[in-house]
Amino acid sequence: MTKKEIVRTISEEIGLTQLKTKEIVQKTFDAIVQTLVEERRIELRNFGVFEVKRRAPRKARNPRTGDDVYVPEKFVVTFKPGKEMEKKVRELERQAAAQAAARAAQPSPDGSPTPGTPASYGTSSGG
Repeated sequence: MTKKEIVRTISEEIGLTQLKTKEIVQKTFDAIVQTLVEERRIELRNFGVFEVKRRAPRKARNPRTGDDVYVPEKFVVTFKPGKEMEKKVRELERQAAAQAAARAAQPSPDGSPTPGTPASYGTSSGG
């Protein structure tokens, strides 16, 4: 999903113009970034926590040449999802597992087992 799609969805839900909604969404993003720069942490209840963390300098290896490479320190933004988001993502995992199990239990249209399911034993083609 893109910012444009987020704006369109919110605009339709609350009845504001897309232009006004885009301005609000952008101001929200700007406020998050500004807070991260100034305070290095922003907690959005029921959503999650964004935090700026320092990555120490380190030695790494160039995968193509195998040479040692020095990587300087840098600052990165991390995100830890809130409980509500975590719960919804876990539910998504459960749904995917249930769908996979349901697909595995159904034979394919030609009667052969679905890939990933064991073939029926005891049926042979002479032998």
